[in-house]
Amino acid sequence: MSPTEDDAISALQRLGLSKYEASVFVALQKLENGTASEVDRITDVPRSQVYGAAEHLEALGLIEVQQSNPIQYRSVDLDEARARLRARLDNEEQNAFEYLESVRGEHAEDSESQVDVWTSLGEATVSNRIVELVEMADDRILFGAAEETMLSDAIMDTLTTAAASGVEVTVVSENPAVCERFADADGIRTQVIHEDPMIEGHGGRVLTVDAETVLLSVLGSEELPDPDREAAIWSAGTGFATMLTGLIDRWFNYHLD
Repeated sequence: MSPTEDDAISALQRLGLSKYEASVFVALQKLENGTASEVDRITDVPRSQVYGAAEHLEALGLIEVQQSNPIQYRSVDLDEARARLRARLDNEEQNAFEYLESVRGEHAEDSESQVDVWTSLGEATVSNRIVELVEMADDRILFGAAEETMLSDAIMDTLTTAAASGVEVTVVSENPAVCERFADADGIRTQVIHEDPMIEGHGGRVLTVDAETVLLSVLGSEELPDPDREAAIWSAGTGFATMLTGLIDRWFNYHLD
């Protein structure tokens, strides 16, 4: 379905314009060029507010102003407007993350307690966390997935790299297709588990690393969009992780050939 005017105005607001500025900018696309009264006529922007909105749009380089009587406004080329908004967003992003990087951990020593168990929501987020935890491995990795789609290229590459470096890597699944993805991977042991799933009904992914790191995920309702389906808990270097890793390893070792 094609976007509506309201959709466009909302999107422009998310790109950094106010509602009045977005409305004036859209109106000028329709008019090609126009006065404040003409913009007022086809928008909900009060005429008194058109001038301020137009002034800011001009400062952003999105419109041009003709100093006539009455004043005329027109939009710059849309490709130019798109580039200016993108550059503005990139600059805001850089400023924000430069600051965040500079203050990261600034008050870490003041924390009175440490969180032992973390949560990750969404398949992409869980996949990224799995990659990061696998990269920490020194001795051994146990990885399990319920679906072949849960094997991102990044996870495949990271597990393969770990095995090549001498880490003992085992991949298990109830789904043979998951194990088949590693058929040509040197040093990776695979095992199809045919019965007694560890998590009934909504299994997702499981990972243990060096007996001190664990991640366990489940899938929600299939009616939800794929990016929202998966939720995981994980812990590293904690007593909880050591205990749960031991339980998971014993369960899988019982089912390994």
